[in-house]
Formats: sequence, C-alpha cells, structure tokens
Amino acid sequence: MESKARIGGHPIHPMLIPFPLALWTTSFATDVFFYFHRNTSLLLISKYMIGAGIIGAAAAAIPGIMDWSKINHPEAKKVANWHARLNVLALIIFCVSLYLRLGRNADLVGRRLTIPFLLSLVGVILISISGYLGGDLAYRYGIGVSPKPGAPVSEPPAVAGGPDD
Repeated sequence: MESKARIGGHPIHPMLIPFPLALWTTSFATDVFFYFHRNTSLLLISKYMIGAGIIGAAAAAIPGIMDWSKINHPEAKKVANWHARLNVLALIIFCVSLYLRLGRNADLVGRRLTIPFLLSLVGVILISISGYLGGDLAYRYGIGVSPKPGAPVSEPPAVAGGPDD
C-alpha cells in the first residue's frame, strides 16, 4: 500500500520517526550517565530531549494516522493498531516523565528522579517494540511502500511465511 502522506514521492512518516526515537533514547542515556556522574547539566539535556521528542512524535503521528486510515489488510491493520497503541502509550509516558522533571515537581519525585527515569526506561522499551512492529508493517505487509512496477494494483501485500516462501 503506497503511503498517502508523501513529499517528492517519498512517505513522510518514515522520514520523521527517527527524531523522537533518537531523542528519547538519547535522553534515557543521559539519565543513565547522570546516575554515574551527577552532573545536573545532564538532567537539563535529558529534559529538552524529551520535550523535542514529544514534538517530533506528534509531527510523525499525523502522516502515520493518514497511512493507518488506508490500511485494508486485516492482519496488517492488527499490527498497525498495536504499533499505534504502543506509540500513544510511549508518548503519554514521556509526557508524564517530562512533567515530573519540571522544577515545581521536586517534592513529588525527589532529587534522584527515580520515577521519571523508570518512566523513560519503559518508554524506550515501548518505542523499541513499536519500532519493530513498524518495520513489520513496511517490510512484511508493504505498508507505505510504492508498488513494484508491473505489479497488479489489486494484489494484496506479501506476507512472510505464505505459500510462496
């Protein structure tokens, strides 16, 4: 299924998803470094990376929703639904993590920031699983992929493990 949200013939969703993935993963890494070095600049870096990742995730969601709405294959739709659920859950978790990192919440989480750190860990796990499912959508079901030249338009997406494999 060819992506409906395109720029210059290229799907937009895969162009945007690396930003929140990289920002959130790197924010988690800076949290880990903070526990070893106790440099408060790392907390500031992590906070801004989470915020930028939230903006990037919202931007990537718009073309993702456009592509999701055009999926007709039942198995692909099931995978896409889980991909979307995990992404929304990760977005919520990172929003809560960012909220808890704001200065006015110091009494709630303490100086060690254990709760926001654990939330970020869960968020990174969720985006990793969701990323796997997104890859499955593209490489197994052909979601967001232009049809091959000469292929019939009505041909269903190839499913690995089918009779031709």
